[in-house]
Amino acid sequence: MNLLKALAMVSSMTLISRIFGFIRDVVIARIFGAGLATDAFFVAFRIPNLLRRLFAEGAFSQAFVPILAEYKNRRGEQDTRLLVDHVAAVLGLALFVVTLIGVIAAPIIIYISAPGFAANPEKFELTVGLLRVTFPYILFISLVALAGGILNTYGRFSVPAFTPVLLNLSFIAFALWAAPYFDPPVAALGWAVFCGGALQLLFQAPFLLRIRMLPRFKFDFSDAGVWRVARQMGPAVFGVSVGQVSLLINTIFASFLVTGSVSWLYYADRLMEFPTGMLGVALGTILLPSLSRHYTERSAEEYSQLLDWGLRLTLLLAMPAAAALALLAVPLTATLFHYGAFSAGDVLATRGAVIAYSVGLIGLILVKVLAPGFYAQQDIRTPVRIAVITLLATQAMNLILIWPLQHVGLALAIGLGACLNAALLLRALRRRGIYTPQAGWPIFLLKVIVAVYAMAAVLWVASGVPGEWLAAGAAPRAARLAWIILAGAATYLGALWALGFRPSEFVKRA
Repeated sequence: MNLLKALAMVSSMTLISRIFGFIRDVVIARIFGAGLATDAFFVAFRIPNLLRRLFAEGAFSQAFVPILAEYKNRRGEQDTRLLVDHVAAVLGLALFVVTLIGVIAAPIIIYISAPGFAANPEKFELTVGLLRVTFPYILFISLVALAGGILNTYGRFSVPAFTPVLLNLSFIAFALWAAPYFDPPVAALGWAVFCGGALQLLFQAPFLLRIRMLPRFKFDFSDAGVWRVARQMGPAVFGVSVGQVSLLINTIFASFLVTGSVSWLYYADRLMEFPTGMLGVALGTILLPSLSRHYTERSAEEYSQLLDWGLRLTLLLAMPAAAALALLAVPLTATLFHYGAFSAGDVLATRGAVIAYSVGLIGLILVKVLAPGFYAQQDIRTPVRIAVITLLATQAMNLILIWPLQHVGLALAIGLGACLNAALLLRALRRRGIYTPQAGWPIFLLKVIVAVYAMAAVLWVASGVPGEWLAAGAAPRAARLAWIILAGAATYLGALWALGFRPSEFVKRA
């Protein structure tokens, strides 16, 4: 399998999902703006979305995929099917209980996650009602993550990568056509989450059936494989999802700031997730099964070379993305969100958070590549220890930065914390001899930095001043942003070509 081709395919599917995600956010921003209703929804949605990243895409996937790969490569189809059946049954039961508790305890959860909302009874009650509708999403999406882990292990990367599109389509449909029938209208977004989760689960079932791995939900609490997954999953919650825990704590801080702060951070986070998903999540998705196979086969040299390939691709793509995100903060925010109720003030407030997030974008993506280096070896303790250090450091920076910078300080703390997390993971991989850098890193970094500076100069000159973007209409903004992005990309790729980079250098087979 050509991993570069697989990465391109997963990234393209993720790109489609992100495009629909931005359409979703444009629609929500245009209809609902940034205020009490959107603050309530984003808090209500962030909690099940956080649990999704903690227990589904994060800890569960990192714990389950290496063990599933081991069964597939060593034990054969029958044992692999039994593992899937037993894990699915236990996971489904646990998720049902968690969902039931979440719906019943919604007021307590809001008190804990957004205590500032308690001062406004209308805002608090609206958030509680929305949380009760959105909480079952964790049940659906965790089973979707189980299905995605199976499909990725069997090389069907495109299906899980495309699946999130269905949630975005659900958002768009409910916001455009169903909102007038709800009271308040923002309740339509809560039901969009519920229906979108169910659609994603139904979509993946035929593909599991095709590879004969559709779970049959058989309970067997004595299955050693189930307990191995459970033991790996618990600590992995911190190791994989420290950034999401920080985002939740940021919501607590932001709930005490001026109205709109939660929404500004949300829209900035959405812009940051575009490159994070296309690069970090996509690389992590294709690296984990391959690293797990190399570990099972005890191929230490190939293991290290695969990590090196992932790190080079990360820096090659993430460094220009971080620079572009910072330089184009106003053009991007204005073009995507400056419609209807989303004011010029909202654009400028979101810009600060976007720039702050861009500081840590490389770190956020590197974590997605470095963490699988430990999880593929079923090493949970090291990433957990590093994650706890990172979490404490991030909250210390929150306390320092929130006073002078308000919501921008919260975003900056997340970015700096991600860089610290990545640096500590890399140091641990080096010290243990898991990863040894290949030759040529200094000249590689120098060439990439030169190309990034060339691109940044073009973007800075072409983007102009914020007032031009705030005053322009929707079509001129979109057209201008498109040619600026094309000009920046052409400059960067042209500089890389002139410096001697060729696509064939990054072809990697597994």
